Amino acid sequence: MRERPSVFACQEEMVAELEIRNVSLRFGGLRALNEIDLNVSTGEMVAVIGPNGAGKTSLLNCITGYYKPQSGQIFFNKEDITHLPSHSMSKKGIGRTFQNIELFPGMTVLANLQLARHVYCKYSLWRALLFSKAAREEEVRHRQSLEDLIDFLELQSIRKQTVASLPYGMRKRVELGRALALEPRLLILDEPFAGMTLEEKEDMVRFLMEMNEAWDQTIILVEHDMSVVMSIAKRIAVLDYGNKISEGPPEDIKNDPEVIKAYLGDQETMTI
Repeated sequence: MRERPSVFACQEEMVAELEIRNVSLRFGGLRALNEIDLNVSTGEMVAVIGPNGAGKTSLLNCITGYYKPQSGQIFFNKEDITHLPSHSMSKKGIGRTFQNIELFPGMTVLANLQLARHVYCKYSLWRALLFSKAAREEEVRHRQSLEDLIDFLELQSIRKQTVASLPYGMRKRVELGRALALEPRLLILDEPFAGMTLEEKEDMVRFLMEMNEAWDQTIILVEHDMSVVMSIAKRIAVLDYGNKISEGPPEDIKNDPEVIKAYLGDQETMTI
């Protein structure tokens, strides 16, 4: 088993208790989320699934501050974060990847990862301009953390390539790296396997399983690849038209009549 990269906090610092209470979100007359309850405990890997338009990404947007629910509350480590701005979530220990990749395509892989570390830079603008000893020492520490992360995600061969030159699946891995560079207690992944080849998916599964099982990284993921979800998630919550219709371990979800109906109408079996 590989050593934990330095960007991962010590295990005692990885506490990530999320509590979503009765959250509702509306866009005009459209109800995107309807009184959603969901708890995630430290060290869990929880998947949120559902048909297109079920409200999955809307729920992630509420957790990360991009959307503000009209009712309900969201607590992270007992702190009410319901109405905090999105830019403050990284400092609270919440990191995220997006359904549509949000990298800087003209910059290198390393430069994209370095941008995520700015929240931890403590030196002043003046010291940065002078490149003082304190600034240099801090930059060395940040760079070492990123080098460990690059080794963990096996990005050594592409570290100096621009993101625009990479295949889509590899860009997904770089985006995961940028989220991890924020040292998240809670890692939120929005369709992390979309656009990947089978080999790229296998690599991503390996990374997520190692983070979750060996380092107790708490993860919430939204994903449409049911074979992946059923193989790695410990618990699954199912949304349909903004309502949570089921929650439980993969085997229970796979055989739940309400879930089968949501995905396949009135079919008797669910092919996942």
